[in-house]
Amino acid sequence: MDPVVDLSLTYLDTWATDPRHTPPAADPGIPVLARLVAATGGPEATATAARAVAGWARTAGRGPGHPGLYDGGLAGTLVGLRLGARLHPVLHRAADRLRDHLTGETVATAWRTTDVAFPDYDLITGPAGILLALCAGADPKATELQGPASHLAALCDHDGLPRLRTGQYEQHPHLSWVHGRVNTGMGHGAAGVVTALTAALRRTGDPGAATALRRATRWLVRQSYDDSRTIRTWPGAGLDGPPPQGAHPRQAWCYGTPGVAWALWDAADALADREAADWALTAFDTLAERYDEGFHLFGDGPADLLGLCHGAAGVLAVANAFDRHARLPAAAALSARLTAHLRARLPDALGTPWPPGLLTGAPGALSALLTARGAPRDWLPCLGLR
Repeated sequence: MDPVVDLSLTYLDTWATDPRHTPPAADPGIPVLARLVAATGGPEATATAARAVAGWARTAGRGPGHPGLYDGGLAGTLVGLRLGARLHPVLHRAADRLRDHLTGETVATAWRTTDVAFPDYDLITGPAGILLALCAGADPKATELQGPASHLAALCDHDGLPRLRTGQYEQHPHLSWVHGRVNTGMGHGAAGVVTALTAALRRTGDPGAATALRRATRWLVRQSYDDSRTIRTWPGAGLDGPPPQGAHPRQAWCYGTPGVAWALWDAADALADREAADWALTAFDTLAERYDEGFHLFGDGPADLLGLCHGAAGVLAVANAFDRHARLPAAAALSARLTAHLRARLPDALGTPWPPGLLTGAPGALSALLTARGAPRDWLPCLGLR
């Protein structure tokens, strides 16, 4: 058996049989990993994956109950149910009911269009994440995407994206830096909005989504700059003055070149804008050629160093997407490097306390590795990828 499959199988078996395991509430990490293990392993792997999904399903939906994709949201539960249904088809019924709730008017009426907070638009807790969750492991109808897609397009109705300027964080102890500014990142910013609108455009052909995409992508391009390592990159929020000095350390799925460059390339590809696509490829190429694991990977534990959001697994997932869809040689080389990096470090990391979430936990890192070696890609909309 492939070592990554074996490692994933051991992880799922331990999680499913250890009475001390932490229930993952609404997070889709366990069913995503289980679906990939079952698709790439044999009968024993399928049986273990099915047990893990059954354990997850008994606690699914017990999170905070907000509609978003992460942080215990219902859209995350939807993804888990949809992918878990590959092993337990009965879960499709619950997934359909939850889909109908998430696409109803009750959820959409809570979203603001001025003085916004992250839940009003983003990929983690907002409509961008809901739209992408509807695409994970499913083929949504255009009508199902209409609510979040129309809202996101309305937020991009002016070239400067003024509606995406946050207005709720002036006194926040951790987020005051983004108050009154437009976040650029994949998780909480314009890049995540772009990936959701791109997914909507591919599935609906809506000209409103195309117009909004052109505005949002042009704004993101204007925020880019070359750091001292000659990497074309992005600050955490839109430039309100000269670009930051020095090297930009956070180069990850969530912030910096990997996530933003992918969002721009995929949008340009959907819009058939070859010039914009080439620009985004060049931007990612500067990162792929100069990516430094010793500098760009930092933090206090495996979530920061190896996870999807901040760590090596997220950069691997983006590089693999560029390799697969854009055939960028530097992306293939970076993907190979990060695969080796993760395979060398995950066995020890799995022996440390590490929650079973998708975005920051062990299931996400293992899923990125399995996908890079050819496992199904139907979960990647959870990251704005494909």
